[in-house]
Amino acid sequence: MNLPASSRFQFAPDLEICRLLNGMWQVSGAHGRINPKQAIQSMFAYTEAGFTTWDLADHYGPAEDFIGEFRRQWAAKHGKEALSTIQAFTKWVPRPSVMTRQLVEKNIDISLQRMDVECLDLLQFHWWEYRDNNYLDALRHLSELQKAGKIKHLALTNFDTEHLKIITEAGIKIVSNQVQFSLIDRRPLENMAKFCQDHQIHLLAYGTLAGGLLSEKYLGQSEPSAWSLTTASLKKYKNMVNAWGGWTLLQQLLSQLKQIADKHGVSVANVAVRYVLEQPAVAGAIVGARLGVSEHCQENASVFRFQLDEADYQQLESTFSEAQNLFEIIGDCGDEYRR
Repeated sequence: MNLPASSRFQFAPDLEICRLLNGMWQVSGAHGRINPKQAIQSMFAYTEAGFTTWDLADHYGPAEDFIGEFRRQWAAKHGKEALSTIQAFTKWVPRPSVMTRQLVEKNIDISLQRMDVECLDLLQFHWWEYRDNNYLDALRHLSELQKAGKIKHLALTNFDTEHLKIITEAGIKIVSNQVQFSLIDRRPLENMAKFCQDHQIHLLAYGTLAGGLLSEKYLGQSEPSAWSLTTASLKKYKNMVNAWGGWTLLQQLLSQLKQIADKHGVSVANVAVRYVLEQPAVAGAIVGARLGVSEHCQENASVFRFQLDEADYQQLESTFSEAQNLFEIIGDCGDEYRR
């Protein structure tokens, strides 16, 4: 399967990515058991289909180890030069404390070793507590490690616009910020997207399918009980739906998405992802990969074979107008992690 040219994005002068990233939160242990051997085989299927970009983190269970093993097997099959076709974006999520150069470098070295790379393609930094401004020290040390050749590009995850501005004004070069962004959660459109556009910062969007709630599977279904939500993603995003407008409004949205999907000959999930990809500053959308459990390469490829038109947007606006303003309820991007 060959993805169209529109599936690629020049993320930086020396880094091209697939606009649909394979999310690896699903191997963290919060989504059920994963067979490592089958997971690696599944990674081959995704990458050979053109989905070459992986999103992971130091705390996603064995995700970094999977990347390392996958890279070794990929090189054995295709040659070491073929490793340049893979992009692996990891995260560092430390507990707030004094951030010394030694501590920061030690943690980056662990990721380098686990992923079997000499330089991280992208290091996405998260910080739990804004009142502890040691995050600026951590970022300065990460910038030094970038200059030393251990990190290619430095990024953030779940930072709000105010603190992204502080970091930018401190002279720290940030290439992207990863935030929750979907038809349910459109908070990035309040402030974040414009700031990123003005400062040449990309957005990487996660939660685009709301853990699977934005798919045909839930169209016409009665509201699930808490015990029937079998993954961490479903539990998390069901709470988001509740705050946004509830199950009845979600059914209205899914009905509209089904009409739009049928018009374009694609799936409801395709429309949900396409919407996010068409928003300002968005470089890519992260879709969870249930490695060794299920595989959606063929369906995901359809995201790049259509565009939403004005009538589609007008139809969606009728539901948006009935929804609660999550920016007013929760706050800016990432504020749900710091309440």
